[in-house]
Amino acid sequence: MLKDGTEKKSYLEIFQQVIEAANPTNNKHLLLLVDDEPNNLALLRRTLRSKYDIITATNGIEALEVVKEKGDDISLIISDQKMPQMQGTEFLTQVTETHPHIIKLLLTGHSDLDILIDSINKCNLFQYIFKPFEPEELMIIVQNGIETLELEQNKERMLKELKDLFYTTIKSISSALDAKDTYTHGHSLRVTMYSLILAKYMDNVDDKFKEELETAGLLHDIGKIGIADCILCKTGKLSDEVFEIIKSHPEKCKKLLNNIKKLDCVSEWLNSHHEKWDGTGYPKGLKGEEIPISARIIAIADTYDAMTSSRSYRQSLPHETARDEIISCRGTQFDPTLVDIFIKAEHEFAIAHDNPEEYYHNISILRQHIGTDEKELSKKVW
Repeated sequence: MLKDGTEKKSYLEIFQQVIEAANPTNNKHLLLLVDDEPNNLALLRRTLRSKYDIITATNGIEALEVVKEKGDDISLIISDQKMPQMQGTEFLTQVTETHPHIIKLLLTGHSDLDILIDSINKCNLFQYIFKPFEPEELMIIVQNGIETLELEQNKERMLKELKDLFYTTIKSISSALDAKDTYTHGHSLRVTMYSLILAKYMDNVDDKFKEELETAGLLHDIGKIGIADCILCKTGKLSDEVFEIIKSHPEKCKKLLNNIKKLDCVSEWLNSHHEKWDGTGYPKGLKGEEIPISARIIAIADTYDAMTSSRSYRQSLPHETARDEIISCRGTQFDPTLVDIFIKAEHEFAIAHDNPEEYYHNISILRQHIGTDEKELSKKVW
C-alpha cells in the first residue's frame, strides 16, 4: 500500500496493462472516398457507411485539403485513378509523403500495367480495385486494409509501452541500489547525467549510443546488489580482502545482465568501467582502446561524482578539486581524449551538480524517446 492509499502494482499487472493497451476499444475508422463521378461516390458511400465514418471529395486537390485538415484521423483512402486536375496516383503519392500511415486503395477502370506498377511503387498502395466492383468484394478489401493498419498501430503501441516498462524498471533497480547506502543516494542518476554531458560534447555520437550509454550509467553499479551492506557501507580504509570483494562487482554486473538480449553490449561495457587507460585497472587489466568507449566515459563520470559527493569517511570535494584530479590522471587512469572533452564540458558538470534531477530530466535520451512524463512513468511501476 502506498501513502496515497493505492495498491502497489506488480510487474505482472503492468505487463497486463501493456497487453490491454494494444487492444483499444473499437471506434469507427474514418475513410476518405475520392471520385469525380457522383454515382460512383454514392455507391462507395452506401457500401461502406454501415461500418465506417465517411468523408468524401470529388477531386485530388479537394481531397488534399481534407487530408491536410484531418489526415491524422483518416485510416484509409479509396481514390479513383482518372479524375480531372489530378490523377489518383499523383494524389496518393502526395498523401504518402505527409501521412504514410494511411492505407491507400486505387480504383481503376482498366488494367494498365504501367499505371499499376507506378502506383504501387510511388504511393505505397495497399491494393488496386478494377471497376466495376462488387460491393462485397470491396468490403473485404477495405476490412483487410483496416486490419493491417490496426496491426501496425498495435505493434507500435506495444513497443512504446514496453519501452516505458523497460525504462521504469531500469530506474527502479538503479534507485533501489543507491538506497542501500544513504551516502550514495542518487549516485547512479548523477553518473548517468555526467556521462550524457560528456557524450554531448563528442563528435559522431548518435542517439542510439546515448540511449545505451544512459542505460549503462543507470546500471553501472548493479553488481553491488550481490555485496553485503556491511561491506558497501564500511567506513575507513578497506582491507585487501574487503577490497577484492568490492572489485568483484563489475563481473557480477556482467553475469546479472548477460541473459538479457537488449543489454548484451551494456553488460560488456559495465564489466569494464573500472579499467584504466594504462592497464592497471580491473577486472581484466584492459589498456587504452581495448576498453569500450562507454566504459571510459562512465569512468570519468563515476570518479567526478565520487569526489563531489559526501561519503561516510569524508565530506564532498569542490568541483575544482575534482577537475584537477581528473586532469592529473589524463593518460594514466583516463582516456586523454575524453579528459580533453571533459575540460570543455566542465562548466556544465558544475551547473548540473547543483540540480541533478532537473538536469537529468532535460538531458535524458530514454525519456525523450518514450515521451512520457516522469511522474506518469513512476505511477506505472509503483
